[in-house]
Amino acid sequence: MDFKPLGDRVLLKQLEAKEQTKGGIVIPETAKEKPQEGEIIAVGTGKKGDDGKVITMSLKSGDKVLYGKYSGTEITIDSEEYLIIREDDVLGIVA
Repeated sequence: MDFKPLGDRVLLKQLEAKEQTKGGIVIPETAKEKPQEGEIIAVGTGKKGDDGKVITMSLKSGDKVLYGKYSGTEITIDSEEYLIIREDDVLGIVA
């Protein structure tokens, strides 16, 4: 796949929603919530500041991140589902 996000955007693959709760209850496919965790596949170059200089991204490929529930744009590349979001929509990196 050849895809490079522009500016402060990142391309990420959503991680699968959990099939079972901690208590052991199996969640059916129709009741699963949209996942809010994903793995970064590609990052842009960063956004330009007010002075015209590029502010580099603090994220990198391979990072597992949490992001806002209604963030980004879903796309399909090579029959795979991905999400493009801005760096500002990332809530944090999962260790």
